[in-house]
Amino acid sequence: MSVWSIADLHLSLCTPKPMDVFGNRWQGYTEKIGKNWRAVVKDGDTVVIPGDVSWAMRLPEAEADFRFIDSLPGEKIVGKGNHDLWWTTVSKMESFLSDAGIRSIKFLYNNAYLRDGAVIAGTRGWFPEERLMTSSALADADFKKLVEREQIRLRASLEAGDNLRREAGLPDAPIFVYLHFPPLFEGFRVDGMMDLLFEFGVKKCFFGHIHGNYSVTPTVEEGGISLSLVSSDFLNFTPHLDVK
Repeated sequence: MSVWSIADLHLSLCTPKPMDVFGNRWQGYTEKIGKNWRAVVKDGDTVVIPGDVSWAMRLPEAEADFRFIDSLPGEKIVGKGNHDLWWTTVSKMESFLSDAGIRSIKFLYNNAYLRDGAVIAGTRGWFPEERLMTSSALADADFKKLVEREQIRLRASLEAGDNLRREAGLPDAPIFVYLHFPPLFEGFRVDGMMDLLFEFGVKKCFFGHIHGNYSVTPTVEEGGISLSLVSSDFLNFTPHLDVK
């Protein structure tokens, strides 16, 4: 079994939203995701999708996108991104998928999973400053409060992961964190998020959200933590191997 990750699928099978306006790499991206995913992911593997899964505005509108994901090999663990406006409570999302007969998708939200000897934890995260956002719709957002709230959620997830390690008798199992927003990237640092990674001894962190910049270093390190960009277009729509 292996653990993979790929963020920012930006699927729009029910509510069409062309993505090729963001560059030629996005042409036919849904087909690329399906083809490349099937080429590397096997049944029994786990794929973490840290946010921006679907352009749907409401949960029912995301059904076609979830069915596409469900049709791909492996278990999928889905986190929240800033464009996942369909996101509601976990209980409602789980009930919706169950009623639709979609069985391979789980949600990462104030919880954690133990897969292939590693803890999977995470949350959406957020940028610390308005100037780092691109949407004018967020002009009135309280960025300090949003970051603080996401730090609370990350701590809850990491504590859940610690509990899983103790229950499994694996106190030294590595902790991998999956965020939508990067906690560290080219000139800015979300101190509170990074402090939590150090506090819980996180070994690897994966994030998305960054698009169109294909010359950045894929993985950087700080204090023994590796931080990797796994946006789908950056990966050319092929899941990234996190644990083999």
